[in-house]
Amino acid sequence: MKRSGFIGALAGLGITVHANGVFAATLAKPPSLALPDLVATDRVLVVVNLQGGNDGLNTVVPHGMPAYYRYRPSLGIAPNDVLQIDRTIGFNPALISLKGMYDAGNVAIVQGAGYPAPDHSHFRSTEIWQTAAPEKSERTGWLGRYLDESNLPESNLFNAVAVAPILPEVLVSRRVDVPAIAGLGGYGLASDRNATQRNVFASLVRDDRVPFASPYLATVASIEDRAQRGSEELPKLVAGYKTSAAYPATAIGRSLALAAQMIGSNLGTRVIYVAHGSFDTHAAQRVRQDVLLRELSDALKAFYDDLAAHGNEKKTLTMTFSEFGRRVAENASRGTDHGTAAPMFLIGGGIKGGVYGEHPSLDALDNGDTRFTTDFRSVYATIVEKWFGRSSAGIIAGSFPTLALLG
Repeated sequence: MKRSGFIGALAGLGITVHANGVFAATLAKPPSLALPDLVATDRVLVVVNLQGGNDGLNTVVPHGMPAYYRYRPSLGIAPNDVLQIDRTIGFNPALISLKGMYDAGNVAIVQGAGYPAPDHSHFRSTEIWQTAAPEKSERTGWLGRYLDESNLPESNLFNAVAVAPILPEVLVSRRVDVPAIAGLGGYGLASDRNATQRNVFASLVRDDRVPFASPYLATVASIEDRAQRGSEELPKLVAGYKTSAAYPATAIGRSLALAAQMIGSNLGTRVIYVAHGSFDTHAAQRVRQDVLLRELSDALKAFYDDLAAHGNEKKTLTMTFSEFGRRVAENASRGTDHGTAAPMFLIGGGIKGGVYGEHPSLDALDNGDTRFTTDFRSVYATIVEKWFGRSSAGIIAGSFPTLALLG
């Protein structure tokens, strides 16, 4: 193999798996001394990232706050259209499926989720939400640190999975390789498209005569081996699963259908990441956001119908998040610009449904933005401690009160 071909193979391992997925690089760290989880080890967390900054005020609508309609003369959702929860707030009408799940007690709304000194940059705020580190740059994600501390079996190729083209920062860990799988049909190593390249590369990384051998080559070979075995095994492992719901023919519908397959096939997967969006609605927001919210709502309903048909709804908790909300006032393009605090949804898993935290005041803004009322790290700490049964110390920096939405 030419040097350029070898470097390309390494790049393929680090960046793309058939342009549809990668495994995380393993960073050096001593073995974890953490105790096994204190709860049922088959519990799964599904994280849905509403990419681009979802407008919280038109998701959980403060129809009882007059300021909402003053700030949004064209974007405001009419009170009679809101799927009302109480005299103050209600669901966007596009969330009718989610409202039904809420009425059944299976959805918790956490209001005003955010953090101090919020950043309006997509890149930095996404990093903050995924690493749970507003004060500094962090190399691992908060769920990556959970994986590192959980003593998960190294032999399991699917301890966590990102249903996405690339690995999100939230699942970057030091010791656990996490595959990014956009879809079963395209999951595999780029080098495997050519049998000759596959065989040459496999021979090369095991050849101790290679003059430029380095301590990293063994790691590269290990990641390649796990990726290869994973791409071969996953279709076989989920083949026997029979979907029991009508998923919408949307990207989020397909992603959650794959998540249900993995959960129902008992792969030992603890965390699944799914992305939806973009919600970056600077112009003509109502058209774009309403479509995205309806897609999310209908896909989540199908997902939990499917899980329930297989007896998996109680062991599966879903959490939504977005890197920020939007400004309170609409702009001249009938859209909204980057803002701050917004609601989060937690669904299923035996959740104690209802509304948690205060809705941010629309009469005491911070330079046009709402002030957060719930630190998002409290939600994360609640999941780590009450769902996974572990101390959040070492996973979430600092001390944050847990919420009463989980037993």
